[in-house]
Amino acid sequence: MNTEFTMLKHVEVDNTGFQPINRGYNSVFRPNRLSLGLVTPIESYPRGPEPTMERHIERVQLAEELGFSAVWLRDVPFNAPSFGDAGQTYDPFVYLGLLAGQTERIALGVASIILPLRHPAHVAKTAATADVLSGGRLILGVASGDRPEEYPALNFPFQDRGVAFRESFDYIRQMGEDSPTFENAFGSPNGGIDMLPKPTSGKLPLLITGGSQQAPEWIARNGDGWMTYPRNTVVQARIIRDWRARVAAVGDSAKPMMQPLYVDLTEAPDTQPQPIHLGFRLGVNPLRVYLKSLEQIGMNHVALNLRFNQADIETTLKRLADSILPDFAN
Repeated sequence: MNTEFTMLKHVEVDNTGFQPINRGYNSVFRPNRLSLGLVTPIESYPRGPEPTMERHIERVQLAEELGFSAVWLRDVPFNAPSFGDAGQTYDPFVYLGLLAGQTERIALGVASIILPLRHPAHVAKTAATADVLSGGRLILGVASGDRPEEYPALNFPFQDRGVAFRESFDYIRQMGEDSPTFENAFGSPNGGIDMLPKPTSGKLPLLITGGSQQAPEWIARNGDGWMTYPRNTVVQARIIRDWRARVAAVGDSAKPMMQPLYVDLTEAPDTQPQPIHLGFRLGVNPLRVYLKSLEQIGMNHVALNLRFNQADIETTLKRLADSILPDFAN
């Protein structure tokens, strides 16, 4: 993907507020503002797919103390060679439970649960549990999955993942209701049974990742936001405008948009951007300019990934907190 460093002079932004859902969603997503989070594991592991997970809890707690708005976990069921990244290695829902008990304020996000590879009843139950245990701090990203070798391991056809995603999404949505009765390919909860706990607000914030094999209009109508990928700023501005137009066309109020960004932060504050995988090696001053350009075009959250960062992680987090966070929502 082409992630060019481009600053736009002026872009119209939407002044409409986002519908509140839970504590995490409401704090991370604010209209006309950009907030910053971190992708776990918060460590550098550039030469292989597996992180060490050393001091992982301490670093999440440091991120909270420094004022980052969210930490983001990934759902990587298998260490697939073609993907080249095992994520935080821990199951995201088990890890969410641990982080819920070790933090107090920071939003806990997942980017993203691969819905076709899990039964939606289990996703609904574990996600609602994490939301309740964290005091309403869960933000659940969901996706159809893009690693074909994982599907045979679970005896599920890769080509059917789009339909399965949609059915799973609908199942999870209805689990927020009291004793729901419905027909679904994953099962039909009837007979007055109910699932507990319910999410703190009665609804899980579900952000859809990429296309997830769905029509753009379906994503705009059903998602509580959209997770997209880093791109050239001019292209990203057009995509954000298109997203807002689709949301308006289906009759909904404004919904947020977020993206990841790989960063290798240098000690020299004015180091000019050099492209790396889905991001840049650069100093804090050009990074601030770039993030401001994303805020200007309407991006609402950026999840920073430090996998390729060459400097000490704690030093990098403090440098970001001192030089970048004061200019953005938290």
